[in-house]
This record gives sequence, structure tokens and C-alpha cells, in this order.
Amino acid sequence: MNIKKSSIKELENLCAKIREEILRVVSKNGGHLSSTLGATEIIVAMHEVFDSKKDPFIFDVSHQSYAHKLLTGRWDAFDTLRQFNGISGYTKPNESEHDYFVAGHSSTSISLGVGAAKAIALKGEQDSRVPVVMIGDGSMTAGMVYEALNELGDRKYPMVIILNDNEMSIAKPIGAISRMLSSAMASPFYQSFKRHTENFVDNFGESAHYIAKRMEESLKLITPGILFEEMGINYIGPVDGHNLSSLIEILQKAKELKKPVIVHVQTLKGKGYQIAEGKEEKWHGVGPFDLDSGNSAKKSSSKSATQIYSEALLHLAKHDKKIVGATAAMPSGTGLSELMELFPDRFWDVAIAEQHAVTSMSALAKEGFKPFCTIYSTFLQRGYDQIIHDTCLMDLPVVFALDRAGIVGEDGETHQGVFDISFLRAVPNMTLFAPRDEKSFHQAMAFAAQYEHPCSLRYPRGSFMESNLPESLPFAFAKSQLLRSNASDILFIGYGNGVGRAYQSAEFLEMEVSILDLRFVKPLDEKMLLELSKKHKKWFVFSDSAKMGGVGSAILEFLAKEKILHVSVESFEYEDSFITHGNTKLVEESLGLLPHQLAKRVEILVESSK
Repeated sequence: MNIKKSSIKELENLCAKIREEILRVVSKNGGHLSSTLGATEIIVAMHEVFDSKKDPFIFDVSHQSYAHKLLTGRWDAFDTLRQFNGISGYTKPNESEHDYFVAGHSSTSISLGVGAAKAIALKGEQDSRVPVVMIGDGSMTAGMVYEALNELGDRKYPMVIILNDNEMSIAKPIGAISRMLSSAMASPFYQSFKRHTENFVDNFGESAHYIAKRMEESLKLITPGILFEEMGINYIGPVDGHNLSSLIEILQKAKELKKPVIVHVQTLKGKGYQIAEGKEEKWHGVGPFDLDSGNSAKKSSSKSATQIYSEALLHLAKHDKKIVGATAAMPSGTGLSELMELFPDRFWDVAIAEQHAVTSMSALAKEGFKPFCTIYSTFLQRGYDQIIHDTCLMDLPVVFALDRAGIVGEDGETHQGVFDISFLRAVPNMTLFAPRDEKSFHQAMAFAAQYEHPCSLRYPRGSFMESNLPESLPFAFAKSQLLRSNASDILFIGYGNGVGRAYQSAEFLEMEVSILDLRFVKPLDEKMLLELSKKHKKWFVFSDSAKMGGVGSAILEFLAKEKILHVSVESFEYEDSFITHGNTKLVEESLGLLPHQLAKRVEILVESSK
């Protein structure tokens, strides 16, 4: 179908078909739903007005880009969405020439747009290319957006920014008036009139300038675009995001302005699927579900690590009023929703602002409180400077609880929680530890609550890899726990979820192995490791983390420091590459990390060393 030669009615029918396909595939595969349904008309209008082969189409986070994928040659492959070896749930340039940039974290789009606009200007292509950015209102809560807008408003590069506002309802009378005003504000006549008025006022001296300025300021006080206009960026809107003809008209006029323009578009989350319409977090990202009822597919009966964390923190918070906490726009995903309801004055969602979360919690720690900063491992990367500068430099007792550490499955490269050990281990005053199961998690939380320095504990998405693990002992600073000991030459060292992986791998071996729950990777239990080096010469490390700078690196550094040369170390951590998306078990199988595969690798390595 040639979008640019289609009638509005044909395009509206196309939107309906796109929604049907998104619902069919997401109900089967899982994925992002409410926001991508709401953005369908916007994306169809973008493709009608612009050319995604030459105009950079930049989607913030890009979880709302499913319609874009369907319109750019991936309809037949859409069944593989988020599946192993299938298409990604985010934009990905090596998947399609129509995808300008990899995106998975929020609030990067306008910065990318500014960079693209600079390149276009340097190449002299401003008459034929323009960056088109689509960003949601949630992403506008992050500071990086305003850093980019600040420069854009100063340099005036041509760019069209579509602000997809899906939190406001669209009232028909207001929508009709706003469409009329938006169209007028974007028209060549209005822009020409504005320029001529400015020239006219320039010729009538200071008093005319004063009157015009006061009138302008008064008008801006009642317009929603005051912030953007003050930053030097043209504002158009609000526009009804489900009125295709209006959207196309406004985007065409915004394109013709050859200026930085924000088009404020109001959409309804879940549009076209009544069960999800208007809902907030529940339908943002979903697992497989029944289309007719909206009921989720049967979930695992095992308790998730997030649920254990929530229960442990709730228990601590009920007994200690000094315990506070924050999350960055993920209260349900991190298990803080119940605490925010029970203790609204002590637990906060600070929006998509990880840097702010870290620094504000540091100030609370300075004032004598005990903050639990609860953030996905992948998102803590965004607050790294603040961890160093505002928490660790001051040696403040902030607890960083890192959810979704390790492979996270279908979200893929942008979300894998693999780097936290590597980047936190280098920071002075930081202590790193990890639980292996439910009981040790409660013990780790009890330790964290009374610890008087910065610390971080990590735990996986979903359930722990438990395998009849021995009784957990209470956590003590820098103390490991030997779970199995024998005269074998082989030592399995597990960290966090890696302990269960080590145990399950050992079950596939005929040879005997000793197993250590390392518990702390910084600082290490050096006394225990020295003792074990006298008994075991072949050490194997199990941890859901990057190999470079990870647990194996820490152990090798210790052995080098102690000049222990007779011990060999093999780490089964992740290699130096980004890990693809897909079902976690399939991804681990592709990496050779399933227990039976690890056991085979151990056998081969032991045999080759004889």
C-alpha cells in the first residue's frame, strides 16, 4: 500500500488493521501495548508526511514503534516480535534501514535529533531532510530532554518533535478549538503575519515594544506551550492524536516551517482495545494474554525475586520509620507500589529521573534516614555519576536494590542487567553483595538496613535458580558461606543467582565438587578464599554478570595480589558482547549457560588440564 497516495479513509482503515495485528501478536508474544496502540495514527501520519528512508525517524524508548515496524517491510515477520532470532521490540538499524537508532532507555530522542540536525546542516541537506522525533510525556520528566531543548532553542535547527501526550483526555469542544488554533498557528500566513508584526513593532520604538511584550506575555500565560516558546521552540497544539486528517495537516505545516517545532498531540493509551484504554501501568508492558477477556496467561507459581524484595522491605519499613525509598517510574516493576500506598510520605516514584533518585536519596541519608534506591540494573547506569559524586564520595548509607540483574529476556540488548558489578566494583566505599534464594534475601535486606555505608544488592528477573540449597546463614560483612565441601580438586564459586546455577550444574556431574556462596564480591572473603586455595586448584565462577570487571575478575585480582599461582579460574560470566533478546532459556542456551551445558564445559576443561 502506498501511504502517500492513499485517501484519509484508506489510511483510517490501515490504522484499524495495524491495531488488529499488534493486538494479535502482543497477546501471543507479550510486549508493549497501550502506548503503541495509542500512537498508531501518529506513526501513519509521520509516514504520510515524511520519508523514513531519508528523514531520521527517532522514537524515544521506541517501545511505541510497532506500527512503524509494520509499515516498513516487517509485517510478515511481526509474528516473531521479541522472540529469539526474531525482530526486536525496539528500533534497531541492523534490522531495517528505516530504523535510525537503537533505543530502549528513555529521553534520548531529542538529543539524537539535535545531533542529526547538526549533521544535516553540515552536509547542506536542510532542504531535503528533517529529523522527526516522537517522544512521550513520561519521557519529558528526564533532565536530558531539557538539555537538548536548551541547545535546540538557541541554535534553531529545523526539527519536528511530536510530543505524544497520552495522560490527558481529549474533550471534543476543546479539541475542535485547538485543532483550529493549531492549524492557524502553523500556517504560512500566520508565520508571515508574525514576522511582519515583529518588523512593524521594531519601527515604532520602545513604547510599542513594551505594549507588544506585555500582550505576548499575557497570551502565553494561558497557552500550554509557554515553556517551549520561552526556550525558543515553536509550539503547536494540543492536537487530537486520533484525527488523521488533522495530524497530517499539522505535520505538513510543521515541516514547512523549517524551524524547531513541538507538535503537542493528545492520544488515548490502549486506543482500539477497550479493556486497556486509559489504563496506566498494567497495560504498558504485558505478557501473553487472552484477547477476549484481557486475562493474563498462567504465571509461574514460584515467588519472584521482586516479590520477595517487596515483602522484605515492607517488613523492615513497618518496624523502622527511618527507612525510606524511591524508584524511577517503575513502582510496580520494582515492587514498591504497596509501600507507596502504605507509606506515601516515605516512598516515592520520582519519574524517569535516575540521577535525581540517587542524589535525593543521598541527601536523605545525610539527614539520618535509610534510603533504599530501587532501580533496574540497566537503568542504574543512568545514575552512575551521582553514585560516585553524591553517594560514595560522601560515604552515605544508601542501599541500591538492583532488580532484573542478569538476562532479562525479550527486552534484549538495551535492558540486560549485566554491567552493574563491573561499574560499581570500581567505586570506593561501595559494598556489593547478593542473595541466592528467598531466605538469604531477607537476611541480605536485614544486613543492608543496618549497614552504615553505600551498598548494592542485585537479584534476577523472575525467580531464583534454587536447587535444594542448604540453609542460609545470616549475612555478616564480607563473609561467604561454604555450602558443600569435599576433597575434590574442583571448587564452584557462585554469586547471587549464580549459586543456584552452580548447584544445578553440579547435579549433571559424576565428579565431586565443593560449592561456595561468595555472597560479597566487594570486599571478598579473603580468609575463606585463602583456605580454599590450599584445597582446590580448579575454580569455576557462576554469576549472571559481565565477565570483564565481574566476579571472576575480582577473584583473579585477589589471587594475583596474594601471588597464588597454582589455582586456575574459569568464569562462566557473560562474554564481551551485547546479549540479544528472546526467551531467557533460549538466550542462555545460545550462550552455553544452561546447567547441563555448563557441566559439559567443566568436564572438558577438567579433562584437558590433566
